[in-house]
Amino acid sequence: MTTSAEPAILQRSVEQARHWIDETATELSEDDRRAAYRALKAVLHALRDRTTVDEAAQLASQLPELIRGAFYENWIPARTPQRYHDADTFLRRVRDDAGLAGETEASFAVDAVMAVLRRNASAGELRDVVATMPAPVRDLLQD
Repeated sequence: MTTSAEPAILQRSVEQARHWIDETATELSEDDRRAAYRALKAVLHALRDRTTVDEAAQLASQLPELIRGAFYENWIPARTPQRYHDADTFLRRVRDDAGLAGETEASFAVDAVMAVLRRNASAGELRDVVATMPAPVRDLLQD
């Protein structure tokens, strides 16, 4: 028996991913959903690679399934956490991964994604992830 309808779980996953991307686009005042997705993914990857493996996995559990898949894309847990201690390296990573023009745009992307995370993930988990960051990066991530 075949039907043309998608399973409900896939529909919910797509809806949740769209919601996160749309929220990111709104935070960025961006009409291009692809650009919003690139920013969301870049910030999530920068967080993932700078925090501990355990915290990365716990953060991933807070993400919609399709965004979680993007979060884990190309991840090599043995290479985390990365050991830099400055905000500039974090922002360069976001800039490069999202294809942004500079660190100012990267800073806006970080602010936007953190606002989306604060609305959609548990406050306790975000506190735990932020606590694993060096002080200059924590300053970027806090409200």
